Amino acid sequence: MERISDTISRLSNHQDFQKRHERLRSQILSDPYVKNFIQEHRDELNQAIIDRGLNKLYEFISQSKECHDCPSLQQCKNMLQGYSPVLVIRNQMIDIQYEKCPRKIMDEEHKKHEKLINSLYVPKEILQATFSNLDIDEGRFKAIQFAKDFVKNYHPEKWMKGLYLHGPFGTGKTYILGAIANELAERKVSSLIVYVPEFLREIKSSIGEDNLNQKIDLIKKAPVLMLDDIGAESMTSWTRDEILGTILQFRMMEKLPTFFTSNFNFKDLEQHLTYSQRGEEEAIKAARIMERIKYLATEILVQGPNRRK
Repeated sequence: MERISDTISRLSNHQDFQKRHERLRSQILSDPYVKNFIQEHRDELNQAIIDRGLNKLYEFISQSKECHDCPSLQQCKNMLQGYSPVLVIRNQMIDIQYEKCPRKIMDEEHKKHEKLINSLYVPKEILQATFSNLDIDEGRFKAIQFAKDFVKNYHPEKWMKGLYLHGPFGTGKTYILGAIANELAERKVSSLIVYVPEFLREIKSSIGEDNLNQKIDLIKKAPVLMLDDIGAESMTSWTRDEILGTILQFRMMEKLPTFFTSNFNFKDLEQHLTYSQRGEEEAIKAARIMERIKYLATEILVQGPNRRK
């Protein structure tokens, strides 16, 4: 039986094999990336090192660099999805190291961005809002301008009032909150958007559960809190005073930015908060809640056509 070394030697002397080898070698060494690499490292490379490194050079040219030949991250053609090959020299040998490609970096940044925006019961499309896709018209100009100024000037060590956006259905109040949350995320600032009616329903159903205080703490300690559609809920004395009141009191004492949206202006919201589900009139307790809201947020009317139609 012929030894492997003899077989390789015999094949190496075969004319067709030699031609194919030379063509492949020429293809590898004529690759623009390889030529640049050899030129940049001409003081470290010699012909022997280059010949020994042909396998690595071929592995390199067979893959996409900087996403050029990949339609998407999910359709990456490289050996390691999302990683681009880079030629290096190690111990006088040509080698490859893999680094994150631009699409991989963007994907990870997007996931970090999403983690900075938390939400409870808020539609996903709201979380895609940005200032650039907000329609600026007369009815929303003041609110959007205030929102941009807040994002521009926000600092965790600096006390800033939030917004109390009120107005008719469908004028884009919640969408403005989503844009603020996204712009803050670009600056690595975490925020939480909460749809108040659903949150209070969950809190009422969680009475007696061990995690009730954890749920309340999540809301009251958010770096930037956005309470969406306050006033749309059916308020009990307990949810008003022990839940909403506790959250607002904490944020007022800690000077944490808080935003609101509502169909009620300040006066109408106070009227709404005055009467409990049982029809009890509790004007003083309602006034106490309103005092906290007014401390935390500036009231701005948002008008315009119903964009939900």
